[in-house]
Amino acid sequence: MSIKEKVENAMEDVRKFLQAEGGDCEVVDVDEKGKVRVRLQGSCRGCPFSAYTLKMRIEAAIKEKVPEVTEVVAID
Repeated sequence: MSIKEKVENAMEDVRKFLQAEGGDCEVVDVDEKGKVRVRLQGSCRGCPFSAYTLKMRIEAAIKEKVPEVTEVVAID
């Protein structure tokens, strides 16, 4: 299983939370250094709490299940 597939699997619980609030998150890329690029969607995009959600929810959930991930960043 690739690291991107592991990240996608780790995102399932987070996606349920985001979708319940009208948002979502797409995994765009995972590089060889473990940096994950995601695109926030729906109500998450432009939300004043999106930076908090990105680090405290999305990044924490991914790192817990995929320890080789070093960072999660949002892209447009």
